[in-house]
Amino acid sequence: MLRILSYCIDSIKVFLIWVKALAPYSRQVYFAALFNRNKTQLEMKKALFTLIALTGCLVFAQAQEYKVITTVESIVPGGLGRSRIIENKTEVNAEDFTTERTDGKTSDQGSVRRRDAKVDEFSETKLLNFYSLVGINFQNIASNDALVSSRINQLVAEGWELAFVTSGVESSAGGDDTEGIFITRYIFKRQ
Repeated sequence: MLRILSYCIDSIKVFLIWVKALAPYSRQVYFAALFNRNKTQLEMKKALFTLIALTGCLVFAQAQEYKVITTVESIVPGGLGRSRIIENKTEVNAEDFTTERTDGKTSDQGSVRRRDAKVDEFSETKLLNFYSLVGINFQNIASNDALVSSRINQLVAEGWELAFVTSGVESSAGGDDTEGIFITRYIFKRQ
């Protein structure tokens, strides 16, 4: 810390020399001050550079945390489906539900119970279905966009950054297909 303070004082001294050297009658003093690089100043510059580099390393070495929220929007006509924004509120360790295969065939997944993998604490925000009794409902889509945008803005205000978005549709797409969902996952990160 004293070295940095000393460097600052030296820098002020050099600046004052440069100001004096700007006078037209002392150009030689200006150039001497400009090119004067004594050992202490070089050491201070090296120390300052090292400090900046270490600070940069510490900033980039911080761990990142990820959060996923999922929107499920029903494409069932007549408003019979259920549409939601789902957000997990429970910390889960994936290692507790992971097994290893050593020969490609033998698996211990039978020892992992599905009910143990289910979380009890999550939030769900009601969304509107894409379809009403008369067909696609654009007002519902705009309303869902407003709700999703609101939740994204809340997360951004909490320091989360939207990193990835992925989506998909589940539907048989047959002639008499009356069921399906549109699912979107929003993946956020923060340090």
